[in-house]
Amino acid sequence: MFTQRLSATPRGARLARHLALTQLHTWGIPHGSDVSEAAAVIVAELAANAVTHGRVPGRDFELRLSLPTGSVRIEVSDTRTEEPRPPKPGDVRHPRTLDEHGRGLVLVEALSDRWEVVDRDPAPGKTVRVEVDLPGWLSLRAAWERA
Repeated sequence: MFTQRLSATPRGARLARHLALTQLHTWGIPHGSDVSEAAAVIVAELAANAVTHGRVPGRDFELRLSLPTGSVRIEVSDTRTEEPRPPKPGDVRHPRTLDEHGRGLVLVEALSDRWEVVDRDPAPGKTVRVEVDLPGWLSLRAAWERA
């Protein structure tokens, strides 16, 4: 598991994406692969949402990555407890053509195999948890265990 707290700033959001790609590469998921590219977009969107909508002055957001069997799990947590919460999977509203915002969770929903919004543990706040399936994960696991 990889865990990093980051400042709730645009710089922190950019760093989250960079750290995620580096960690995935370390785990044997190469830069430029479909999973790496999907994870990059998902982390960028969730980190931007944490900075823009979940920011609480003086509090960081957290990025967690893990490799449960057969997938990459991405979790981004913030400490905001007030409503509104992000929509549930399947309830994401698609923006109108000229809307300037509102595409982040549309991308997350399109690129992920599973996702959900849960209460942050430990509280306060919420966590958006996303999984992207790893094709050929058995060979990845064998390579990782040899390293």
